[in-house]
Amino acid sequence: MSDLGTHGPLSARVRIGYGLGSFGTGTFATVPGLLLLYYLTDVLGVAAGVAGALVFLPKAWDVLINPCVGSLSDRTVHRWGPRRPWMLLGAVAMPVSFAAMFAGPPLERGWAAAYVAVLFLLTATGFACFQVPYVALPAELTTDHDERARIMSWRVAFLGGAILLAGALAPVLAGASGDERGTLGGYRLMGAVIGVLLCAGTLAAFFATSGAPSVLRAVSEPSLAAQLRAARGNRPFAWLLGFYVVQAAAAGLMLAGAQYFATYVLDRPKAITALFACLIVPSLAAMPLWLALGRRLGKRAAAFAASLCFLVAAAGTSTARGLPAWAVYAFMALAGVGYAGMQMLPLAMLGDAVAADAFLSGRRRAGVFTGLWTAGETLGLAVGPGLFGLALSISGFVSSDADHRVAQPDSAPGGVVVGFGALPAALVALSLPLLARYDLTEDRLDELRAASEAAAEAWTETAAGTSAEIASEAETAAGRDRG
Repeated sequence: MSDLGTHGPLSARVRIGYGLGSFGTGTFATVPGLLLLYYLTDVLGVAAGVAGALVFLPKAWDVLINPCVGSLSDRTVHRWGPRRPWMLLGAVAMPVSFAAMFAGPPLERGWAAAYVAVLFLLTATGFACFQVPYVALPAELTTDHDERARIMSWRVAFLGGAILLAGALAPVLAGASGDERGTLGGYRLMGAVIGVLLCAGTLAAFFATSGAPSVLRAVSEPSLAAQLRAARGNRPFAWLLGFYVVQAAAAGLMLAGAQYFATYVLDRPKAITALFACLIVPSLAAMPLWLALGRRLGKRAAAFAASLCFLVAAAGTSTARGLPAWAVYAFMALAGVGYAGMQMLPLAMLGDAVAADAFLSGRRRAGVFTGLWTAGETLGLAVGPGLFGLALSISGFVSSDADHRVAQPDSAPGGVVVGFGALPAALVALSLPLLARYDLTEDRLDELRAASEAAAEAWTETAAGTSAEIASEAETAAGRDRG
């Protein structure tokens, strides 16, 4: 028996169990974005421009693989349901590849860079196998948009906890062998510990959501081109996706730049922990605020407000070289408040857009849309570090390995500040006109659901009437034959 309904509230086990998955996805989204570029430039000695490309290209692969995983999970027939076999595959593959990525084998710089790129590609593929079906679940668990928002609040709460824990713990582990800027031994330890956290979060979600089958069976589009046509036909989804991709690039920039900001602007590598605390603690506290504001004003209006909070904060950090430390941390706290809404509200709106497609088309294509969504998110998060690496390269940043530190030119901290604050602010500003085009209100979604249910009832009544007429005619004919 399922413990869910199409309209009623989900059980606490399903809500919390689903949220646990984002502990794994949040950890993966945080640690490579936070430390991988820095690991390449300041531990392995890879040039900043090359390092930026190495971080971008394997993630760009996910832009292709994510829709494929979404389509395959839609078509999967298994006693566990269509999503969970893929979730299990990702839950096993991703942690192992992640730990190996930071193993730091004794290779020359070029070969070491290639090794990291290949392992990052494998890790990203494992992440796609878990993330795509995981994101597809809410649209299939319930048709109630408020219930989807509550599911997202659990997901984002665990996401915030994962970012806080991983963002604070990973740099400490990387510098555990004595050099606070990180060593090969420290990064090996970090990779192993974070790999265990990834495995725990993803497997917990896999087991906790057992017994919670989808409300309706999904169908798939046969090709990537067909998936893109389906997305283009769903205009709210298309505009929402564009908005989210640009904002993901902004978040990726700030994440990639955090360790550089702490090291070269604040001149305190360990300040990364305080920066993360100032970002994530207010984020967790702001979660109920954005949920309530979304219900009162609508999710789109609340998403505008959250984006403006983040924009002001990012612009403020771009002036960090002339600010006291307390002001920098205050801007990070404001960014955290905005970040909570930027994560939770678009995900709830995604569920609405997927539901609207089902009401209009009569088809359940959650995997199609979430595959494209995670592909877009991955692309944005990959573009961020790539842009930051470019900003470093233009500013004259000099790479070094863990055994041979070099002094940076006076222009390098300026490049860090631009990448960490000014560019994210500009990208968020560019995303707002895209959000303005999203016009799927909560009232409109309720109208679509009512019309869909009315059409289904009318079809059922018509089918029943037709069956009765056929039976009556058959009985009459049989009577004539007997006569």
